[in-house]
Amino acid sequence: MSLLVNILGLLLIAAIVWWFWLAGRKNGGEHYSDTLEILVKDGVYDPDRIEVPAGEEITLHFRREDPSPCAEYVVFSDLDISKQLAVHKVTELNLPALQKGEYPFTCQMKMYRGLLVSR
Repeated sequence: MSLLVNILGLLLIAAIVWWFWLAGRKNGGEHYSDTLEILVKDGVYDPDRIEVPAGEEITLHFRREDPSPCAEYVVFSDLDISKQLAVHKVTELNLPALQKGEYPFTCQMKMYRGLLVSR
């Protein structure tokens, strides 16, 4: 019986690792627009890759549908910017003009992951 419990535990760990770090995301990316909403739900940002114009200030719109504490904040660690996201509401996050490059964003526990690509 304990062997079965251990096997089920390992399978659960493998499923969690696959879901959060290894699974390919369905979106190849979205181009930024003033109306683009980033859905925060079920452990992912959708879209999780956003292309934005370099050298322009932008406003991102996050719609958080996941009430878990992990999804409470979005963090742009490279930019030293974070914002608390309201549940079932759209939260705007203003970003300064970015240089060309890639800027990852995560939740506070780094389980949700996304990428802002400035071109």
